[in-house]
Amino acid sequence: MSTAPPGRKLASGVQRITSSALGRYQSAVVRIGFSATYLLFLLRELPHRHEMYGPDAPWRWDMAKQLISGNESLSVLMWSDSTAWFETVYAVVLLSAALLMVGWHTRAMSVLFMVGVLSLQNRSVFLGDGGDNVVHLMAIYLVLTRCGQVWSLDARRAARARRTESGADGESKSEQESGAGGARPALNAAGMILWLVLGLVLVVATATDGLGGTWWLPTLLWVLWIGHGVWWAVNRYAPQSEPRTLLDVLANLAHNATLVVIMAEVCLIYATAGWYKVQGSRWQDGTALYYPLNLDYFTPWPALSDLLASNGVMVMVLTYGTVIVQVAFPFTLFNRRVKNVLLVAMMCEHAGIALLLGLPFFSMAMIAADSVFLPTVFLVWLGGRVTLGRQLLFSRTGRVPEQQRGGEEEVPQHSGSSGHTLVG
Repeated sequence: MSTAPPGRKLASGVQRITSSALGRYQSAVVRIGFSATYLLFLLRELPHRHEMYGPDAPWRWDMAKQLISGNESLSVLMWSDSTAWFETVYAVVLLSAALLMVGWHTRAMSVLFMVGVLSLQNRSVFLGDGGDNVVHLMAIYLVLTRCGQVWSLDARRAARARRTESGADGESKSEQESGAGGARPALNAAGMILWLVLGLVLVVATATDGLGGTWWLPTLLWVLWIGHGVWWAVNRYAPQSEPRTLLDVLANLAHNATLVVIMAEVCLIYATAGWYKVQGSRWQDGTALYYPLNLDYFTPWPALSDLLASNGVMVMVLTYGTVIVQVAFPFTLFNRRVKNVLLVAMMCEHAGIALLLGLPFFSMAMIAADSVFLPTVFLVWLGGRVTLGRQLLFSRTGRVPEQQRGGEEEVPQHSGSSGHTLVG
């Protein structure tokens, strides 16, 4: 049992949440999972994009504009009803989802991804389901997280910059860590151009009242854009200064608070779903799963659905098991072993939903949300296996990548020459 006084424990806790971004691997998995989910969804619906969100949609552009003006939501598709503008927006959303998944200028891509998700979903709001609602919320949350610190191109670029700087001018590693003779980071032309272009778009959108009727969204976008510029200036001209440390603290606080919100959101989803199921008579008698297995709309594999539906005991076990797992999960967060068991059960449940009921994107979204609770040790091990597999693949093709261990691409929290504070 710890004998440290309460004041010291409190100081240690404050130091931890301000000096580091917690759950870096978990936030990276959430980033990859949701961006991949929406990217695959947009690619699958590419032939039908005009009927869903474009000029041929049953929910016409003028009807959508009237609804959006009433609920004060955001959709850049309302800026013009031309087909060229719709194609441009759809392409930008596709590109932002792909670049967010690989972690290229993560903060900027997360903003574009959020605006794209809101724009498409608000354009045809009646097409959405539970999975779309989760993507909608997580797209907003990702903007406030430092989800590019590991498993991203940003992290790899920062690692390469650190290795280059540590070898420059014959400086030793200790001198680098103490900040002695630290060189300015190299200019990132792509980042500067991206910042200028997004700033111009933001100015025009604000001037034309194209950011919706809410106050928080324009404020958030302006704070992120200005913060991006301040981060770059401080990181380049005063990398070891107190303002640089302050930016890190603010970014860590925003990240950690948002991570708590994401966890609470997932718990709320399962708790409400479980308790609503408890009140349903079909869930109480153990037959709720039987009925969707006999609906043509939810049977992509009729033979498999018939096989499962014909087994009454299995249907009852899965029905009751779903309710028990969803209701119990929020109460198991303080018991790591039980939580991990239920987490695996929920992920398997969603995989079964994707296979049996033909809802792959809903299942992918929920599995990505569940990933925020995955143990760090498992994620580090998984990253190491992926790295090893990549090295074996490239070695067979005659290209041997740099030998890196799983944690080598992480961005240090107080690096003087590089860091991802307000730009991811």
